[in-house]
Amino acid sequence: FCRVDPYGFERPDDFDYASYEAFFSRYLVVLTRRAIKWSKLLKGNNSVQKSLKVKRYIRKGIPNEHRALIWMIVSGAQTNMEENPGYYHRLLEGEKNDKLVEAIKTDMNRTFPDNVKFRKTADPCLQHALYNILVAYGHHNKAVGYCQGMNFIAGYLVLITKNEEESFWLLDALIGRILPDYYSPAMLGLKTDQEVLGELVKMKIPAVAELMERHGVMWTLVVSRWFICLFIDILPVETVLRIWDCLFYEGSKIIFRVALTLIHQHQAFILEATNFPDICEKFKQITKGAFVTECHSFMQKIFTDPGSLSMATINKLRETCREKLLSQG
Repeated sequence: FCRVDPYGFERPDDFDYASYEAFFSRYLVVLTRRAIKWSKLLKGNNSVQKSLKVKRYIRKGIPNEHRALIWMIVSGAQTNMEENPGYYHRLLEGEKNDKLVEAIKTDMNRTFPDNVKFRKTADPCLQHALYNILVAYGHHNKAVGYCQGMNFIAGYLVLITKNEEESFWLLDALIGRILPDYYSPAMLGLKTDQEVLGELVKMKIPAVAELMERHGVMWTLVVSRWFICLFIDILPVETVLRIWDCLFYEGSKIIFRVALTLIHQHQAFILEATNFPDICEKFKQITKGAFVTECHSFMQKIFTDPGSLSMATINKLRETCREKLLSQG
């Protein structure tokens, strides 16, 4: 069995090869079928227009060979890159903020220690590309600079695009547009969205909301990493990439769909918890196992399990949750 997955991640000692092989042999059939459909859709052109058909295709998964291209187009990153030729390289050549550079350097060896492509011995070693992307981004978006979590996101982007400049513009699309205010120093957007999830759980899975309240468990304790790392290191790689396919096209509500599906699917299991540490442990457990590994059926579930979830609802909840947080100071 291969100890390292196609993305360079070492598999843990307790990795269940048998069930993974069983899943992957089924998934390979899906991937092959999708690849043929995407090739027809692109017809040798390196462009797509947003449409219901494209949205449907993206929900069913983008083949790896087209993933970087489609992410770039649907997120608006491609347009930004074309409108700002040479900008990325100018950022790297310009004057640097020493404090920012130091913070990024500190996190380099902590980024994916279990990925062979980020090791100093790798050729090419992706740490160099990752460092450049983060330094450029910190100087491009001074309000954000650098904060932990961004290293993992940029790392995933460079694994998929294999291109520094594209990764930079995709990071800009995520942090600047798709995720409202997640990585600013106060992280107000992030805190707001965790509260929004709590409100959505109250509406859709009230028994779990009641359990959390009864034991005084704040949502930020169990889901903050889901939001900060966009499910990196929480869910299997293939599943994360499928989530990101939709995130780049449909925006931040995808994160809520994933979170609600995980909670909804494991409601009975979570409700077995009888105390505070028990609840935290259950939330760790629900991100493992066959349900999340079977990325194709999992992605179908995120669009059915939580029921309707409009951006209007989310924005309304964001407003009230943000006000509440600001009044608490």
